[in-house]
Amino acid sequence: MSAMKFTVSAIAMVAASATGAMARDNIQIAGSSTVLPYATIVAEAFGENFDFPTPVVEGGGSGGGRKKLCEGVGENTIDIANSSSRIKQSDIDLCATNGVNEIMEVRIGYDGIVFASDINGPDFALTPSDVYAALGATVAKDGALVANPAKTWADANAALPAQQILAFIPGTKHGTREVFDIKLLEEGCKATGAYDLFIAASAGADDDAKKEEAVAKCLEVRTDGASVDIDGDYTETLARIDANKNGVGVFGLSFYQNNTDKLKVATIDGKIPTVESIAAGDYPVSRPLFFYVKKAHIGVIPGLKEFIEFFVSDDMAGPEGPLAAYGLVSDPELAKTQADVAGEVPMGPLN
Repeated sequence: MSAMKFTVSAIAMVAASATGAMARDNIQIAGSSTVLPYATIVAEAFGENFDFPTPVVEGGGSGGGRKKLCEGVGENTIDIANSSSRIKQSDIDLCATNGVNEIMEVRIGYDGIVFASDINGPDFALTPSDVYAALGATVAKDGALVANPAKTWADANAALPAQQILAFIPGTKHGTREVFDIKLLEEGCKATGAYDLFIAASAGADDDAKKEEAVAKCLEVRTDGASVDIDGDYTETLARIDANKNGVGVFGLSFYQNNTDKLKVATIDGKIPTVESIAAGDYPVSRPLFFYVKKAHIGVIPGLKEFIEFFVSDDMAGPEGPLAAYGLVSDPELAKTQADVAGEVPMGPLN
């Protein structure tokens, strides 16, 4: 018996002992609400075209999905975690603590983050500076740091509508929040000069500590009601805007594209968010989408290898596939991902 067969057999015994029965025969997936519709499309097509049960796909957020993935090995733990942000070292450490020692990172494509408002409202042409000036807790004014005084978007930038600032942004548990923080708040903070003032005011012991403290300050948003965290999915954000016509919300590109009858999208740095502008690298607020596979479950959970290969196939994730039709921006390096999946290549250290 080979070492590989022995490993699979041992895992199968762990799975069976967890329930006193044979290992389950359906793939279990949890995580990002952004990746959820893509995974659901693939799961349904997989169930229709392969001799395996349709995988069970659930939400729970990117961080929640990765945490569940790292609970351990065995049929009572999930196989795949969907994620709209890259796995963190803390996740990897948790996995290792619980015996999950090899994780496959699978990038399925790209999504854009858009600002959108009521279809009948005014046009918004935003920059990261505008977003920070409107939503940052502390802003730069006349060379000093002050609590954000802006009441309308025109207060943040006179070229913007004189509309009350009311922004519905993703909560801190969402993968969307990370790209919002980095590419809008942090960039806007630096562009407006607030970051430099935070550095100057920092009590950090060295330059690295000062920078870390300054970035943390840049990511603080207002708590006076102008910025509202949304912990639910994009349907909740849409409902908030429907009830508050002055609201501006943060959405994934695909969700916006499926609700263009209700929403009007803002430009960022003069760029309109489209599949084409993201694929070309022109639209500045985009992010890769991933799922993470517990390699120890390949060969134990029926159909797992076949499912992940099907997910990243040209027929599904390619530029002419159903995921692209739903809004996914096909990965220019999809062929490499396909080769890594075929070879069951685990991810290396984070860089």
